[in-house]
Amino acid sequence: MSLPAIQHPTFSLVLPSTKQQIHFRPFLVKEEKILLVAQSSGDQSDIVRAIKQVVASCIVDPGIDVNRFTTFDLEYFFIKLRARSVQNIINLSYKDAEDEKIYEVSINLDEVEVTEQQDVPNTLAITDEMGIVLKYPQLDIMSSVEKITDVVEFNFMIMQACIDSVYDNDKVYKTSEFTREEVQNFLDSLDVKTYQGIQKFIEAMPRLEHTVSYTNSNGKEVSITLKTLTDFFTLR
Repeated sequence: MSLPAIQHPTFSLVLPSTKQQIHFRPFLVKEEKILLVAQSSGDQSDIVRAIKQVVASCIVDPGIDVNRFTTFDLEYFFIKLRARSVQNIINLSYKDAEDEKIYEVSINLDEVEVTEQQDVPNTLAITDEMGIVLKYPQLDIMSSVEKITDVVEFNFMIMQACIDSVYDNDKVYKTSEFTREEVQNFLDSLDVKTYQGIQKFIEAMPRLEHTVSYTNSNGKEVSITLKTLTDFFTLR
């Protein structure tokens, strides 16, 4: 005779980058252990891998590859997953820069959304006959860049990951069908204007963002904008 199986509820959300509806269950004790072990290591790469693993485990729809998520997809998904798994209200402590006192701020995770920064086109014309189509970098690139310490090399790797395809009058060339070196050589051959256009696309990438405020002891209203998972879940 075995113990009865626990039936867990399922929820859904719309993935910001693709607008795809995904169904998920709350994370359980076994997933909480994964997060705690990663958090105790203090290594940001371990934490990201743990979050990916937990999100992948909790998705109930078949065929969903978390590595195809963008960074803001993963952050948004984890925020909503945490709200359904633990509670939607979190409390943060913030040390005010002016009076140096600690203030408690409450955040409703159900109100946190991904915000668009600018309306930047994802197609850039290089010449009258040729151009590139851009995409937001996916999580599978992060394993390739997480150990890169050189800022220039890191930025070029991210830019390379943003090129989805190249087109001319005759054909569309998907970069996934070419080697990394071939795509890098193509990126190196671009003119400065096109290069700046890719930079602008990356800078305008949607991001997780939420603003809370409090009034300090001097009567000044202070606004705090949270932009990363670290902002949402650590003592500041």
